Amino acid sequence: MRHASSAEEVGALLERSDSAGRRRRSSPVQSASPRPAGCCSGGGGGGGPRRQSSFRDDVGHAASETYLVTRLTFTLLQYLGLGYQWMSQLLALTIYAILLMPGFLQVGYYYFFSSQVRRSIVYGEQPRNRLDLYIPKDISRPCPVVAFVTGGAWIIGYKAWGALLGRRLAERGIIVACIDYRNFPQGTIGDMVSDASQGISYVCNNIASYGGDPNRIYLMGQSAGAHISACALMDQAVKESSGQSISWSVTQIKTYFGLSGGYNIHRLVDHFHERGLNRSIFLSIMEGEESLSRYSPEIVVKQSSSQIIALLPLIVLMHGTEDYSIPSSASQTFADVLQQVGAQAKLLLYEGKTHTDIFLQDPLRGGRDPLVEDVLSVIYVDDEITQEKISVTPAPRRLVFEWQLQLARRISPF
Repeated sequence: MRHASSAEEVGALLERSDSAGRRRRSSPVQSASPRPAGCCSGGGGGGGPRRQSSFRDDVGHAASETYLVTRLTFTLLQYLGLGYQWMSQLLALTIYAILLMPGFLQVGYYYFFSSQVRRSIVYGEQPRNRLDLYIPKDISRPCPVVAFVTGGAWIIGYKAWGALLGRRLAERGIIVACIDYRNFPQGTIGDMVSDASQGISYVCNNIASYGGDPNRIYLMGQSAGAHISACALMDQAVKESSGQSISWSVTQIKTYFGLSGGYNIHRLVDHFHERGLNRSIFLSIMEGEESLSRYSPEIVVKQSSSQIIALLPLIVLMHGTEDYSIPSSASQTFADVLQQVGAQAKLLLYEGKTHTDIFLQDPLRGGRDPLVEDVLSVIYVDDEITQEKISVTPAPRRLVFEWQLQLARRISPF
């Protein structure tokens, strides 16, 4: 195996990957055309439009996407090289997944067989332009909506990674749209931000047909997804303030939730390199060193006019204090910068929590989930009736034994 020696080498890989993607598309992708809510019903009383594809089609699509992600990952590994650090992290990731497998299998069963999940809704023409919807059982009145962009180090992100969060929020009356996007080397950061923005646009313009409230849309991203969604938000604010043509408005977003994200890419290049993400690869993902400022929301905010800042919604940054993948200082600094320029920003730090604790281990543990509770407190801040209903809702049951969670936490490569 050989290491990536230059951005040009990875660029050639991107070109081959994009060409392969174009060959796979033999016909134009048809966008979803949802029927009005209530015209058909799902199990357990959930109404809304039924997805047009059959279960066989969904499984076939999932298999093809899995093959795509696997092929691109192994292609990327050819450039990274299988050195000691990557081998040890791969082993740690395998053991970590095995320990949490009982929970993953239960969530997977929900993902594929629950009538409340609408999988692989097409929002654009690219092969990864799809999203999953998690719909509450009761949509007798329009529900608040969370548009969620998953993480995955800009390389292995996939919409199904949001299934556990989608389930937890849907159980509390919130529609969750998990947006998929092209990963590297299938695309670079500009493609990812464009895909995420197009997915957000689909949610803003179509969610009412699924029982969602278009006046209560919230944007959320986790890890790399927090960075991508923050870039999309800032890019949209810049376009909107300058009078450019837009398909969705920043003013449609009530709150932005950034979970365990990095917002100044300049400060993360060396950090990621030390953790095994080769500098030249990361710079290729970010479209070169000259693009780091453009794709650093923290820097964009500093350079933005008061008109741009005024468009931004409340920004809630959430981070574990023992996060070694992306230090919590990334959220702290971004919150400080936002407050300095007059934006509404709130920082929530979770003491002793790692990169995966608040997103995986805690919800798999069942019972009280600090992240979900904090999100609900923002979404339902003015809805006392729903708050009261949630307070008497049975707590989610445990999906994984405590000893497995503790051991997985120690072994986790994240």
